[in-house]
Amino acid sequence: MTRVSWVFVGLILHLSIALSASAAQAKSSRRRNVIIFVADGLRHGSVNEKDCPTLLAIRKQGVHFKNSHSLFPTLTTANAAAIATGHGAGDTGDFSNTMWVGYPMFNSGNFGLAPGSPIPFVENDQALADMDDHFGGNYLGEETLLQLARKNGYNTATVGKVGPAGIQDASALALVNGKFSTPPATIIVDDATGTPNGLPLSPQIIERLLKENLAIEAPTRSNGYGPTSPYNNGYGGDNSKAGTLRPNTVQQQWFVDVVTRVILPLFESAADKPFALVFWSRDPDGTQHNQGDSLGALHPGINGESSFSAVRNADHDLRQLLDWLDSHPAIRGNTDIFVTSDHGFATISRREIDRNGHPTSSESAKHYYLDATGRVETDRGVLPLGFLAIDLALGLKTNLFDPDQRGPNGSRKPYKQLRLALDAWEHPLLGNGLLGDDILKPDGADAKAIIASNGGSDLIYVPDGSKDMVGRIVNLLLTYDYVGGVFVDDKYGPNGGALPLSAIWLEGSSVTPRPTVVVAFKVFYLNPADIQTAVQISDTSLQEGQGMHGGLGRDSTYNNMAAIGPDFKRGFVDIAPASNADIAPTLARVMGMTLSPKGRLTGRVLEEALATGPEPAIVRQSMLASTTVNGMRTVLNFQELQGEHYLDAACLVGSGVEDTETQCTESHSK
Repeated sequence: MTRVSWVFVGLILHLSIALSASAAQAKSSRRRNVIIFVADGLRHGSVNEKDCPTLLAIRKQGVHFKNSHSLFPTLTTANAAAIATGHGAGDTGDFSNTMWVGYPMFNSGNFGLAPGSPIPFVENDQALADMDDHFGGNYLGEETLLQLARKNGYNTATVGKVGPAGIQDASALALVNGKFSTPPATIIVDDATGTPNGLPLSPQIIERLLKENLAIEAPTRSNGYGPTSPYNNGYGGDNSKAGTLRPNTVQQQWFVDVVTRVILPLFESAADKPFALVFWSRDPDGTQHNQGDSLGALHPGINGESSFSAVRNADHDLRQLLDWLDSHPAIRGNTDIFVTSDHGFATISRREIDRNGHPTSSESAKHYYLDATGRVETDRGVLPLGFLAIDLALGLKTNLFDPDQRGPNGSRKPYKQLRLALDAWEHPLLGNGLLGDDILKPDGADAKAIIASNGGSDLIYVPDGSKDMVGRIVNLLLTYDYVGGVFVDDKYGPNGGALPLSAIWLEGSSVTPRPTVVVAFKVFYLNPADIQTAVQISDTSLQEGQGMHGGLGRDSTYNNMAAIGPDFKRGFVDIAPASNADIAPTLARVMGMTLSPKGRLTGRVLEEALATGPEPAIVRQSMLASTTVNGMRTVLNFQELQGEHYLDAACLVGSGVEDTETQCTESHSK
């Protein structure tokens, strides 16, 4: 070989080495992909080899957050906002699935809708968009992780359960001329996709759906069965007919197919851009709510086969996501995966107030209630939907109006006044109530008190700020045998028997109205040593024996959290407390970005779980108790780390509730 040839070979070899070094450097500096997988309502104790081997494998191979926490209220949208932003509800203003927003929804004519209730159920794209429009473009008031990611050049998508999916990039729900007219900056796919009520998809996504023979309209939860079939996952039954026996398989299979056959391949084709993806599995939550295994009985409750099958359904979806990643090893090697659940779960009681079967003595439960057809919907001895609103109306000697039913035609009263007398009483249609002599304002602001019903906890608002009214409400709450804790806005000062909202992270910088009083309902355990046997008094339309959450027992605060990927330790059990508010700041760290908080109720970076992180810090176990009034006081058990409070449980302690006190003082985080 000539000298020129050797020189040429040398140049080629040098160029090859340089290119290899450049490629290696580019690979090492490439920004990380992240996936958040939320199994809605998955209890920490439900993760096992039989029902969810994939979830268990992530625990074993990655980081197991053994001391994990949902934020209170332990409800979906409150925790969706925390997962999205890294803030507590006091900052995001997403206090519960149902809350008083201070104006009648759609009063500006958005979506061509007539003004509605001022106490909306916000698991709805249109409701979220209307609140965004009303509260300056982002009702959360805080930047979300997906919003930050797309501003920094990421491809972003959020897929799954309507409401929490959209919350992950709330600012992307912006309206144009009062409606959804263009696809949002983040790909959003949920129950409403393809319907007139949903967010539009881009032509590119539609083209790929059609190419993959996937429907462009999301399936419903019916599984293809009729509205009252036990195989329809959306069927909850009633007090004489059991609910569903099937998980939400058809709808969720479509969601995960959209991700693995459309969205992830699209992101793969944009090799120069990292991605951030949220997948929100409705199961096991939806099935646990509606399950038909335990009509009218506390056992098996949510520990029956239908609930177990829902856990398996969520695990299946996660497995399909991981299979796609495994078939693309370069992407898998550059992707961090964080698994969580928004809250735990409990079996519903609407009669018993303890595991010994003592019945409630509530006045609201001493009557029967008819449905619209005249059928007995709620028997005597059973707490009706809206029992708190009814009992408070009786105790305060006020009228009760239903914000979800219109007043008579021609009346100047916007909402129907309910009958609380004679033989057949009326309960609020959705459990919400406006209390006062007369309610004439569409926003309900002339009410003496407003109640938003949320299952395991209810929110109470006192619009005129009357300190006397707040005191009267608190004193009444302490007499109700179904109450498990009372919390009052700090601005009213100490209230005997109650703790301040700041103790539970509900006092912050929210732009939505802050509740005046938050009530957690009582929790008890059929087996005191096993929080999987939790039973929760619930203000809900669901039946005794079905499932609910929202309360402040360890059963609801003990969610499931785990993480795996190049930035997380392997085979590590993290005993430090962690919560849904810690996810966004932790993932922002591994993505090389920083969220810009406005409020102070921020989660922490889970440093000890990161590959190069320190050992877990020492945790302080704490208890806060109110002063005693009439022998009753609210007790709160929590943990403290780096200035953040992790709520374990609360209870109302006093005569006849020693059993609850025992449960309240146990963290159950072993």
